[in-house]
Amino acid sequence: MKKYKIGVIVGSLRKESFNLKTAKALMELAPESLSLELVNIADIPMFNQDLEENPPKEWVALREKIKSVDGLLFLTPEYNRSVPAVLKNVIDVGSRPYGKNVWTEKPGAVVSVSTGGISGFGANHHLRQSLTFVNVPTMAQPEAYIGGAATLFDDKGQLMNDGTKKFLKTFMEAFEKWVTTNAKK
Repeated sequence: MKKYKIGVIVGSLRKESFNLKTAKALMELAPESLSLELVNIADIPMFNQDLEENPPKEWVALREKIKSVDGLLFLTPEYNRSVPAVLKNVIDVGSRPYGKNVWTEKPGAVVSVSTGGISGFGANHHLRQSLTFVNVPTMAQPEAYIGGAATLFDDKGQLMNDGTKKFLKTFMEAFEKWVTTNAKK
């Protein structure tokens, strides 16, 4: 069985981020054919086309990391009904310079995680818009909006809610099929 390397990009930098906790839960629930690895985006300098002639080493490392994966899993909180700037910045850095988009044709999926009841719906859909433009075929179903995140984890960051655990396992099984169908052979 082929093992697919999946880059996991978390749009929240907070140490106790519910998005990071959810990412770790997804990593534990992933089928064996998916090897998930967190992609650290905390130190990526803001995109500035003037720097492209001699790009920052962090940009180069990010681009190489994304080139090396077979698929992408994005987790995002919702800030002001959209994605955090750090996440949008990473997409911009990876899509440049023009003609060298590292995101293209990498199958992806989006999970939004929020403490509120709307579950990051706006951020989820804004992120999907950006992913469409950078040519990431993004899994449509099942959609993943995780609300009430503050009640889902224990004090060690472990997912305790059985219903959420079951849903995330189903989500990862669907993502496995999506990656298997859409990853470059």
